[in-house]
Amino acid sequence: MSKDKNVRVAHLSDLHLAGKNDRRQLERLDLLLAEIVRKEYDHLVITGDLIDTANTEDWLLIREALLRHGLFELGRTTVLPGNHDLINLEEEMRFYHALNPDVSGRRRRVNDRLARFCQVFLPLISEDGQGPAGYPLVKVLRFGEISLALVAVSSVLPWSGSDNPLGARGFVAPEILRALVGQPVIDALSGSFIIGLCHHAYRVYGTDALIDQAFDWTMEFKNRDDFFGTMKLLQARLVMHGHFHRFQVYSVEGLTFINGGSFRYSPERYGEVEIDAAGNWAHRFLKVGETG
Repeated sequence: MSKDKNVRVAHLSDLHLAGKNDRRQLERLDLLLAEIVRKEYDHLVITGDLIDTANTEDWLLIREALLRHGLFELGRTTVLPGNHDLINLEEEMRFYHALNPDVSGRRRRVNDRLARFCQVFLPLISEDGQGPAGYPLVKVLRFGEISLALVAVSSVLPWSGSDNPLGARGFVAPEILRALVGQPVIDALSGSFIIGLCHHAYRVYGTDALIDQAFDWTMEFKNRDDFFGTMKLLQARLVMHGHFHRFQVYSVEGLTFINGGSFRYSPERYGEVEIDAAGNWAHRFLKVGETG
């Protein structure tokens, strides 16, 4: 790209691909990825829940789709896992898991799937395509005069019958957040336009209605304020997420959050962020085939 060209980032979330027989969704994904290539977006971000039932083989379908469109490269695409990628609810609720008071097994199963996720998508995580690599992920991309930095975390909390019965609550370990504000990361991000990435939503309903409050609890990002504080310390300009299937933009104390909605339920929609060399940015939601 020319050095005076703005940087454009495409954003989608919550594909919830349900295996190789989910042909209609695979076709729709191909249409959307073809549009991203045709419109010459500089980068694609997918903020979690790539698949629906934590069948790790289904990630290969996403990888193959990205490969078909020339998007399976470190500088072209960033992905991160969601709860549907790392938690198999059917497995967790089997009595020999659900009734086991030792929580280490639940953590191990999430960590094992996260390791597999990183293996499948390693070329999008590691600069040389070799291991070890994982999350948190700090990716700094140079586009002419513009330096774009993506700071991604896994916000998946292991299943718990009492604290996370639907497997949908989020949490980022405090040691990960502390590492992100260490001097090496601060130095690496210097001079960049910084975008934070997570799967879980900072804001869900947030109303006084009891039914909404109950739903909020099942979807809650438990230490969202700690994550928010980390993004503020890093001077992030935006945070992109998914999880709560709404296409929305909202601000919390000067930090803008962009919810990528759900490709599963609205496969024709996606988000676009455009950034100029002065650090100005604009966002809009688009439909496939839409121009202007």
